[in-house]
Amino acid sequence: MAESSYLVFPNIDPIIFSLGPLHVRWYGLMYLVGFVAAYLLAHKRLEKTSWSKEQLADLLFWGFVGVILGGRIGYVLFYQFDMFVSNPLYLFKIWAGGMSFHGGLLGVLAALAWQAKRMNARFLEVGDFIAPLVPIGLGAGRIGNFLNAELWGRTTDVPWAIIFPNAGNVPRHPSQLYEFALEGVVLFIILWLYSAKPRPTGAVSGLFLLGYGAFRFFVEYFRQPDAHLGLYDIGLSQGQLLCIPMILLGVWLMVRAYRKEPRVSTTNQKQ
Repeated sequence: MAESSYLVFPNIDPIIFSLGPLHVRWYGLMYLVGFVAAYLLAHKRLEKTSWSKEQLADLLFWGFVGVILGGRIGYVLFYQFDMFVSNPLYLFKIWAGGMSFHGGLLGVLAALAWQAKRMNARFLEVGDFIAPLVPIGLGAGRIGNFLNAELWGRTTDVPWAIIFPNAGNVPRHPSQLYEFALEGVVLFIILWLYSAKPRPTGAVSGLFLLGYGAFRFFVEYFRQPDAHLGLYDIGLSQGQLLCIPMILLGVWLMVRAYRKEPRVSTTNQKQ
């Protein structure tokens, strides 16, 4: 197929607009979209719990803080550890970019554990409440990656391949859109429908970990590995290795949930 028959990524400025020294970027806007969506969906689900609006506000705020801090720390430790060792201050160079989902997940889990204790709730109950709210933010983040023309896919000759700037002038999988579809849209639909009915405590959290881990593991086969890491000798990327514990933990949580509460618990549900 001739190069001219492929899609060429348009020249999109990563900065939407500026107000003096303040630059509003697409990726930052996508974070805001994810947080607002989570806030609105959480309020829709709040009536099924015994929690107050103030407790929900604290839970979402500290969860968002966990995403930012955990995402940055995780990126540095998982993907740029050598640079961190040579220059520990690199951790604070947030303007240089770099966020990790798996690090953000660990940050959120830490925030949820803290808030669950404050709310006198079980950790997995809080996790089951938050899990269906996450995919929209994940999907929005992948749209941000696409608009920034970053984290592109591997080279391919499929008809929908895109030639991204600074990516070797070769057609590539738009893997950001694959992740948007699977980790964002499909995972949201699965979790939202599954959590619409009472489930054993921990089952929704387990399904989130299993679903995201499986989708991300699959899409990594189409995504270009990080240049400085490449693929491991077993043919897997760093992202795939990080997904394996998620998948195993997700399966374990779901099996544990149904064995512990086979009749389906209505814990924390208003009657």
